[in-house]
Formats: sequence, C-alpha cells, structure tokens
Amino acid sequence: MSPSAPGANGRRNGKKNGHVGTEIAVREIGRGLVPGLSSPFPMGTALPSIYQEDDFAMRFVGAFDEVLAPVMSALDNVDAYVDPRVAPDDFLDWLAFWVGIELDETWPVERRRELVARAVDLYRWRGTVKGLAETVKIYTGSEPEVLESGGMVWSTTPGTPFPGKAGSEVTVRLRVKDPSTIDAPRLERLVEAAKPAHIVAKVEVLAA
Repeated sequence: MSPSAPGANGRRNGKKNGHVGTEIAVREIGRGLVPGLSSPFPMGTALPSIYQEDDFAMRFVGAFDEVLAPVMSALDNVDAYVDPRVAPDDFLDWLAFWVGIELDETWPVERRRELVARAVDLYRWRGTVKGLAETVKIYTGSEPEVLESGGMVWSTTPGTPFPGKAGSEVTVRLRVKDPSTIDAPRLERLVEAAKPAHIVAKVEVLAA
C-alpha cells in the first residue's frame, strides 16, 4: 500500500514498518490560496458571451479561478514535486518513504535532498564497501574507514595462507571533531541496513 501524500496541513499518517516509521510529521506548509496567482485557464473565457459581459458573473467565476490556480500550478509542475532536489521541503519525507530510507530531521535540508536523490544509486552498491562508505558519508558528512574481515589473494605457491579472518565482520570507523553530534543508534541502523545480512557490523565513532 502506498502512503498518502501530505495534505493541506502538510501531514500524513501511516503505520510503522520496521525501523522506518511511516507516520511522518512534516513542516506546516499549506497548499491553499496563493495571493495574486493567476489561472492559466480563466473560467470566464469559457462562458457564453452574454455572461462575459456581465460584471457579476465574471467576478463570481473569478473567485473559483483564485481557488483553482494553485491546483493547476501544482499539476503543471508535478515533476518538480517528485524531484528531491527541488521538491517542497515537506515532500522530502514522503519521497524518502518511496525509496525506503530514513531521514534525520536534524539534518540541513540540502543533505536530506542529497540522500533521497542518491538513494536508488546507493541501493545498487548495497552490501559493498563502497556502498557502505558512501551511505555513511552522506549521513555524517565525513569519510569513514571501513575495515572488513574478508580478502583476496593469488599465489603460485601451494599452501599459501588465506587472507582475512575466518569470521565475517566489518568495522565502520568514523572520526569527527565532536562525536556527540552523531546519533550513534541511527548510524548503527543505517550500517545494519547497508551491510550484507550475514555480516556482523561494529560502528566506532571517534574524535578526530
């Protein structure tokens, strides 16, 4: 079931799905009247000529033009509403739900836009060191160090030891100026979603 779009008061409700709550409370941005916005299709021009000469009739349908102008404007620009780089701020959470990611409401809006815009590309790299590092970098703004237990080697000598460790694990080490600015539980959930399911992950947030 797809979520409903934010309504006139900028909110929509839903049910929780795993770690990502679909109940999204977004900024109170109305979708009501826009003073001075003209309609591209004035209703008065569609009336019979006898009514177009009537001042009351034209003013009466003009009131509907003022109400419908924002609707027509939204339809004319619907592609902008589903483009995370230019969509209204209160639509970002809705778009994020579409691509199955969790946004941090404390982020600057530019970083939230970037994560939503790159979500599909990051899914292509999910489960790899590159995908994990890119996801953490977008979330934190810092390049992480990803240490995995696996490895690869070739040799012409029989009996060459296998690389890496026997266990499957990965350590994500992040160095930032102030570790307290990082939401560790949220970062751990992010790493958990981006790593292979059978790999044990450890997250370290250290002072730079």
